[in-house]
Amino acid sequence: MFKKIGLFLASIAPGIFLIGYNIGTGSITTMAASGAAYGMTLIWPLLLSCVFTFYLIMLFGRYTSITGDTILHSFRSHFGAAVSGLVLASLLISEWVSCMGVMSVVTQVVEEWSRPLTRSGNGFDPLITTLIFGAILYFLFWNGKHRIFEKILAVFVGLMGLCFLLTMFMVIPEPAEVIRGLIPRVPDAPGALLIMAGMVGTTMGAILYVVRSILVQEKGWKKGDFKQERRDAIISVSMMFILSVAVMAAAAGTLHPLGLKVDNAIDMVKLLEPLAGRFAISVFVAGIVCAGLSSLFPIILLAPWLFADFSNKARNMRSTSTRLLVLFGVLLGLVVPIFGGRPVLVMIVSQALTIIVTPLILALMMVLYNKKNVMGEDTAGIQTNGWMAFIFLFTLAMAVAGVVGIAELIG
Repeated sequence: MFKKIGLFLASIAPGIFLIGYNIGTGSITTMAASGAAYGMTLIWPLLLSCVFTFYLIMLFGRYTSITGDTILHSFRSHFGAAVSGLVLASLLISEWVSCMGVMSVVTQVVEEWSRPLTRSGNGFDPLITTLIFGAILYFLFWNGKHRIFEKILAVFVGLMGLCFLLTMFMVIPEPAEVIRGLIPRVPDAPGALLIMAGMVGTTMGAILYVVRSILVQEKGWKKGDFKQERRDAIISVSMMFILSVAVMAAAAGTLHPLGLKVDNAIDMVKLLEPLAGRFAISVFVAGIVCAGLSSLFPIILLAPWLFADFSNKARNMRSTSTRLLVLFGVLLGLVVPIFGGRPVLVMIVSQALTIIVTPLILALMMVLYNKKNVMGEDTAGIQTNGWMAFIFLFTLAMAVAGVVGIAELIG
């Protein structure tokens, strides 16, 4: 039985990787803010972005299955080093900034939750918890191989999912409210568009599709493996949707009826505990920690993967350059605890960079899919082009909404 479970998890490892990366502290903050402010009203843009994400990870994975080439290297081959270098730089900066934000949010949440456990009432020192979490991540990387990475992520994702689902069932809102949230409507309130853009940005970040291409090549999937790819993608996106709705429901069932707002994950801890109880908030905090670590683990691996993809070299996780890049990513988690700063603002910057580069990557993929010398008989038809164009316009609109909203927030 355990052998069968292991084989099944190995077969959907790319999907587990994407879940671990996608459901992080930025996603939790956005979904919690939406649930607190608007109840379950904004389930529909989440569902829509998950449907688009499914289509795009299939599209990018299919490209690599057919051509055998990864995305960044294809961009470099067909559009030149300048264009592909811009994409690489945007993704790297976004991920490195995200390292700072994710780690700082996780440690601040632990600090807030642990206040009753310390004699001073200040909670666990964020610098110490950052060092502990960073050491754990680097130890797992240093001693791990690809299959061990998959198992570690499966554990993190499983614990995260269990914690969020348990919290949701403790404070679940009315089922009718959940159903009404599937009806498209935009709340007539300030900040609604920014939250919608944030939901789309955390669900449809461009890095997902670039990484999907790398994972498909890593698995060695070809045209004959489309059925397995589809199953993997369905499981991945379905879990993204369910876990995001669980976080939204936890806020909608407790904070929304009282008119309480959430600006970050720490607010969720402060406000939810008196309403849901110490046990429920402890479970939720455990989910946030698992979400943070499950997203940080892929993030610190992405820099060497992206450089290898860009230069079309083998991914050697034990090389000196890889270990230094991963160490750099881990050390970035110390920036906010040492130098100070606002973790939520850091997360907003990283999400803004992701939103901005997504339409560019989709536009480049549209060009590649229509090149006969690249795709051969699998060149995009009218239906594929129509879907790609529609999703491109959707992401472009969300990017504009996000940039405008962030400008207003900073102003």
